[in-house]
Amino acid sequence: MKNLHLYNILREPHISEKVSILGEESNQYAFKVSAEATRPEIKEAVEEIFKVAVKKVTTSNVKGKVKRNAQGLVKKKNWKKAYITLERGEELDYLDVNWGQSCGSYKNKTDVA
Repeated sequence: MKNLHLYNILREPHISEKVSILGEESNQYAFKVSAEATRPEIKEAVEEIFKVAVKKVTTSNVKGKVKRNAQGLVKKKNWKKAYITLERGEELDYLDVNWGQSCGSYKNKTDVA
């Protein structure tokens, strides 16, 4: 699989109180991922980018909320979330990767000159 494709699968880490508790208790992390990404693709992307062993991947589609503003009702975009369970003894560090703002692409800090 091309590296560019790997970098477009993972959009950004999803950081919340629930995910923080899961990370401490059961070694799980969450990412916002491409809506078309499959579980095997997500697993391969995490293993290649972070150099960790993935035990399990669980995905869920999150429906966008309806918000009220001056223009009326606005619906936020739907998005896909992936929960990554790592093997025992593995650890994932979000700070190893420079998360970009454009379409979920980013570069590894070691690649930046």
